[in-house]
Amino acid sequence: MATVIIPAHNEAAVIAQCLDSVVKQEAAENIIVACNACTDNTAEIVKRYKGIRCIELEKASKTSAINEAEEFITSYPVFYIDADTCLGPEATHEVTCVMTSKRLLLAAPTPKINVSDSSWIVRAFYRVWLNLPYNKEGVVGTCSYVLTREGRERFAHFPEVISDDGFVRGHFEASEMANVESARIYINAPKDILSLIKIKTRARLGNMQLSKLGVCPLSHGGKYKAVSLREWLAFNPIDLALYVFIQLLISFRSLGHFKMIGKYKWEREHSTRGL
Repeated sequence: MATVIIPAHNEAAVIAQCLDSVVKQEAAENIIVACNACTDNTAEIVKRYKGIRCIELEKASKTSAINEAEEFITSYPVFYIDADTCLGPEATHEVTCVMTSKRLLLAAPTPKINVSDSSWIVRAFYRVWLNLPYNKEGVVGTCSYVLTREGRERFAHFPEVISDDGFVRGHFEASEMANVESARIYINAPKDILSLIKIKTRARLGNMQLSKLGVCPLSHGGKYKAVSLREWLAFNPIDLALYVFIQLLISFRSLGHFKMIGKYKWEREHSTRGL
């Protein structure tokens, strides 16, 4: 049996879909939603679900919300998932079984990104991004991760960082973690290019922050960044040109934010939330 932790900040538009997918998981015996500094009715929606623990916190911080929610863990493994995602059928059972059989300490359902409502530029970006070695080989990340009890003992608490999944991944060898192909987590891609740039800038900035702070004992960046010329040339030229251009914009924005990281405010994209 498993515990599920869902940090949520103003997620009224999407939290019900997430919870509907979680309550159907037979292996999820303990579900905790940490509503942090919500100014909408996220908490009210959560409280409509029987058997779900709703924590209301004043501080707007994902990692602080996770730390508070962890006080109520009753079983392992623990699934940490974002409020704007949906777990596939039996995902918790599938991940738990694979982690046990392969002796994994860190795992995640395989992400399935829906681009059907996205602009053609966003779809072009993902046609390249989803087929890079980093994503095709499968690495833990993208809105969810799962820790065994032994895995959670690798670090004391979640620090105040942008990339909580990057922080966690930085405590495990490649042989100790994997994505579970038989389990799914569904994610809606941003609908427009500005929203895409926002979330990818945040991801890049999160990695830069982790590197600066030195809070991760291990780094896996080198393994997954290498892409051969042959692999690049296999992409549609227009898709590739757009991808490179967007990545340059992301790099430029990330560098700008990094210079003032102490004043950085979490960038959210609202296109998938109907806002």
